[in-house]
Amino acid sequence: MSKQEKLLAKLLNKQAGFTWPELVTLLGGLGYRHIEGDGSRVKFDNGHPQAMINLHKPHPGNELKAYVKRQVIEHLKAGGLI
Repeated sequence: MSKQEKLLAKLLNKQAGFTWPELVTLLGGLGYRHIEGDGSRVKFDNGHPQAMINLHKPHPGNELKAYVKRQVIEHLKAGGLI
């Protein structure tokens, strides 16, 4: 099982925590480019306008909130990436 596959399995596991660096690695492996915005705003772009993911970096910790995980999963499913 590759690192990408392990990260995807962890993202899909509702019980497992998922960190910001893990999300950046996973989306990078799926072809998304990480674009820093103002403050904690970040966009992940894979070249398609409908496929842009807009998020805020979690702070003060690195752990993603459950609703952010759900949004990312729904976005990836809608795009046919998972």
